[in-house]
Amino acid sequence: MKRTANLWTQVTSWENLAEAARVAARGKRKRPDVARFLHEIEPNLCGLQRELEEGSYRPGGYRTFWIHDPKPRQISAASFRDRVVHHALTQVLEPVFEPRFTAHSFASRKGFGQHRALRLARDACQRYDYVLKCDIRKYFPSIDHAILKDLIERVIKCPRTLELVGRIIDSSNEQEEVIEYFPGDSLFTPFERRRGLPIGNQTSQFFANVYLNPLDHFAMRELRPGLYLRYVDDFVLFGSDKKELRSMAERIREFLLGLRLSPHERKFRVFCCDEGVTLLGWRILPEQMRLARPNVVRMRRRLKKLVALYHAGRLRFEQVHCCVQSWLGHAAFGDTWRLRQNLFAQVTLRSAEHGRNARGLVEQQSTERPRLEP
Repeated sequence: MKRTANLWTQVTSWENLAEAARVAARGKRKRPDVARFLHEIEPNLCGLQRELEEGSYRPGGYRTFWIHDPKPRQISAASFRDRVVHHALTQVLEPVFEPRFTAHSFASRKGFGQHRALRLARDACQRYDYVLKCDIRKYFPSIDHAILKDLIERVIKCPRTLELVGRIIDSSNEQEEVIEYFPGDSLFTPFERRRGLPIGNQTSQFFANVYLNPLDHFAMRELRPGLYLRYVDDFVLFGSDKKELRSMAERIREFLLGLRLSPHERKFRVFCCDEGVTLLGWRILPEQMRLARPNVVRMRRRLKKLVALYHAGRLRFEQVHCCVQSWLGHAAFGDTWRLRQNLFAQVTLRSAEHGRNARGLVEQQSTERPRLEP
């Protein structure tokens, strides 16, 4: 495919910036910084548009915090103003890159997603005997800036758009320290090359797909497993020959060297499908699909916290109901009917405003999706 030019007017157009602000504000309108920006949205967008057109726009800093879900991750939150720019950029770049992506990458893409990947994995567990489960060690902190820019420049040739892409990449805050040596490196190479993208940026999710797109093409054109699918840095290959999958694992290790990435050795193994494979928080077996135990433990803890906040008057019933139904909708995707019944059977919300006790967060009934009762 030819490289694409003349994208800058699309990036900086009023329609694109207004849509970017709308999408960036979705579900966050009550946050102070978002409310302030939206209160005077026209002058704010005009100022942002002017800075972009003049070339004076500079990304701001990040607010960082850590989550444990289940392993520790550093999350970086950009200002709302910068998030508008991130969405404005990806809204233009995504349609350009989409035809170049394979149908085997499922993260952060319209029409794909986690559930579609899980359906394919479940079908593959029934059709194939073995699966190669792969994971990349500290993926986001390891993404090499020079390689990422080169991959984008192979597709985009609009100078001003590339300049904005470079500014956003270069403004990435410091991530977890990753010191890895690759073939041809000198003693100082790992310290001279900039790497790492902030988890939490809209652009980071898009760049993560761009960075591993060569791996997707390599797997489908060169390795040709029975099924290959990737969700961010988790990817699996299904097949009926164990030795062949092990050979594929070695070739993938060699390919990742060119991207300056290292496999997570404990999560880079061939399994028998009858034993099950853990993918995207689910334990997938040929005949059933269960939530992985860490997900269930986290929900139990979260449920206790929700009930405690409700009884303390810090949450309304509707807020608890929304959180629980969201989780139930996700859990109902697999074989979890008994789990859902047992998890919520003993939970009671004492409702002062209704003057009586609820019969439980989930009513014992024969429907597939239990409901909350006020």
